[in-house]
Amino acid sequence: MTHAHPLHVDLEVACLCCLAPQPFHFTSLSDQVVCVLCVHHIGAEKSERRDLEHVRMWAARCTANQTMHDAYIAETDALLVARDTDLTDLRGQVAELRALVAGQFSAGIDGVRGLLQNDLIKRAERNTELARRQIDWAMAGLWRVATLHHDDPAAKCSCGRTAGTCSESTAIDSLRQALGDWEKKNVALLQGGRRHGLPPEHPAVLAQRIR
Repeated sequence: MTHAHPLHVDLEVACLCCLAPQPFHFTSLSDQVVCVLCVHHIGAEKSERRDLEHVRMWAARCTANQTMHDAYIAETDALLVARDTDLTDLRGQVAELRALVAGQFSAGIDGVRGLLQNDLIKRAERNTELARRQIDWAMAGLWRVATLHHDDPAAKCSCGRTAGTCSESTAIDSLRQALGDWEKKNVALLQGGRRHGLPPEHPAVLAQRIR
């Protein structure tokens, strides 16, 4: 009886006697497909021995398979425990990273907010300083006008015209109080060594130069 298995290669083929997968190495198509265990009990007179050896062989295989299965289950359980441990660690790391990123993002937002606030403050300070200088320039001009046009005890304007007929004096009458306050404030700044808006010909400025 011939077989159809490949020749000259190691194979695992079901034995025609015990029906179990067994190793074979065929060198001829007429080789028996009977394993080394079963070749010793071929024949009708050896049927009892054959059955006994088959039972022992299958029992041994069953035990080996059960052992392998138990080992696989134990290994799988260990892998699952390790996986759960890794997942717990990873969740902890993710939580830490999330908190870290949130903190950095918050810090970044606070930093940007701080920069914007500083920039706005600097702009406001520059605008305030510019406005103050413009006010000083305008008030210095008014002070010059007031110096040339103010009423004297003789009911005349210092320019020589009678009181009430000097249009320049009349124009700045409503501003004289504010002009006086500005002058006092800037004289105090001058005396304190700080920047002031008094014109260079102001008596207080001239007095400082004489000192």
